[in-house]
Amino acid sequence: MANSPQARKRARQNSNRRLQNMSQRSSLRTSIKKFLKLVAGDDREKAADAYRRAASDIDRAAAKGLHHKNRAARLKKRLNNRLRALNA
Repeated sequence: MANSPQARKRARQNSNRRLQNMSQRSSLRTSIKKFLKLVAGDDREKAADAYRRAASDIDRAAAKGLHHKNRAARLKKRLNNRLRALNA
């Protein structure tokens, strides 16, 4: 248990940040799953829109420090490969 005022404030901040991170991470996972579902359903136009939204969410997560920038790039590349395979 935090004893000093500084430690109490730090614990409070960590709790708030954790909740925000969990929400943003959940939103990111949802957008990726929506894209993958559209790819599995062979819906090219909607999949392209979902890819743009997912890529934007991935970039936003990387900018906020939720994911490393290289991990974000790798995720986008893998999603883009699936989209290109669908169009081929």
